[in-house]
Amino acid sequence: MLGGQNATPKRRLVPLAGASRFPYTCLAMARILKFLSGRKMTKNERVAAALKGDHVDTVPVSAWWHDFEREWSAADLAAATLEAYRKYDWDFIKVNPRASYFGEAFGAKYAPREGRQPDLIEPGISSAEHLPRIERQDGRSGAWAEQLEALRLIAAGLDDEAPFVQTIFSPLATMSRITGSTKYVQRLMKENPDELLATLQPIAETLAAYSKASLDAGAAGVFFATVEWGSADVISMEDYNRFARPFDLKVLEAVQGAPFNVVHVCRTNNHLSRLLDYPGIAAFHWAVHQQGNPSLSEIAAKTDRAVMGGVSQEETMTSGPPQGVSREAHAAIDETKGLRFFLAPGCSIDPMTPEANLRALVKAAR
Repeated sequence: MLGGQNATPKRRLVPLAGASRFPYTCLAMARILKFLSGRKMTKNERVAAALKGDHVDTVPVSAWWHDFEREWSAADLAAATLEAYRKYDWDFIKVNPRASYFGEAFGAKYAPREGRQPDLIEPGISSAEHLPRIERQDGRSGAWAEQLEALRLIAAGLDDEAPFVQTIFSPLATMSRITGSTKYVQRLMKENPDELLATLQPIAETLAAYSKASLDAGAAGVFFATVEWGSADVISMEDYNRFARPFDLKVLEAVQGAPFNVVHVCRTNNHLSRLLDYPGIAAFHWAVHQQGNPSLSEIAAKTDRAVMGGVSQEETMTSGPPQGVSREAHAAIDETKGLRFFLAPGCSIDPMTPEANLRALVKAAR
């Protein structure tokens, strides 16, 4: 019973991968509990309710960035991730490892650089003749093992307090990190399309295995990033359907049962509207303020999945005043009515983003 009311049947709590106390809940129960006992929703309840479309006590909020010096070991990456989580009290975590490891796993060599992305030292593929070198991997050893250990450490540190998702680059984006060049992959599309297609298959199979291993390590889902290949400035929809979609689906099929899979469609003039049929997705994330991209309400009207973002990761978060962050955040909450919505920057933010702006983001949500 609640406060003397007649007992009502309890809804079955659905345990989710990577968060054993991440139940589906509803607005009525959340608000009754809050009114009668003052209890806030847990982070797991809040995220689950937002994904389902129930009302929440506060909009789930998070942000992420690179800590370039601390991304080269599992322990350091986990520590940096948990420190940011605790400092800003995020509702969920998007793990943000170094992007280069997707290429490193397939033979590319990168070197760390202070304060910025790693430098390519040697590509894993530098000619079409090298493409057969790419073979399916188990997704659990080599470069993958380091990242899986980081996930296990993050899971242990969270102790089911909040859900986290692991970043997974699309097979085509992984190919760019193997070669070190988006333009070279575009050239392969034109000059060696069949060889490229044959190479994307083992990459997709490897990423599928690694994505499943990420769930086993504690992740509640994957943050599937198209990176540059999500933009019409880089690839036509016709080529996307040939060189990206089939391999994207291969990866996503492997984690279709996970509760918190997010598709991130990057850059300007994005292809998001054409990817809303991707299966097993809980939320779509993109930069609404970038040129040619749809608004939150446009996408929300086309799908029953949650939408994520709302604040410009470039001008507003990095160089704008806290009042600008608050203004964009409140506008996004108003636009979505706070339903099926996760407040976040539109992409990874600059590591030098002012703390005051991050605090403003959290305050706007709560």
